[in-house]
Amino acid sequence: MLKNYLPGPYTFILPASKQVPKILQSKKSTIGLRIPDNIICQSIVAELGNPILSTSLPGEMVEDYTDPDIIHNRFQSLVDIVIDGGIGGMIPSTIVDCVTDNWTITRQGAGLWES
Repeated sequence: MLKNYLPGPYTFILPASKQVPKILQSKKSTIGLRIPDNIICQSIVAELGNPILSTSLPGEMVEDYTDPDIIHNRFQSLVDIVIDGGIGGMIPSTIVDCVTDNWTITRQGAGLWES
């Protein structure tokens, strides 16, 4: 199923295996797996040879943090680099909870889900 939907506008909530460090797990021992259909993200991951750990922004902050110029101005003293790939999208990913056998959509976003 994941191969059919990734890369794409989906985040899949999965049980964390013992191989996932505790610092990367939620309180429920789950992880959110996201592989964006974005050449910049995919190139960075390929070059690093590792996944990227990130967090999501609260909904009210998303608009401010889709413009690379705004991101650079606000965080220039805290980050080493801002990659300007243009202004990002405003529609978040669709979140699919895969922890139980009955997968559920916990947030409808950019991805259309056909189970």
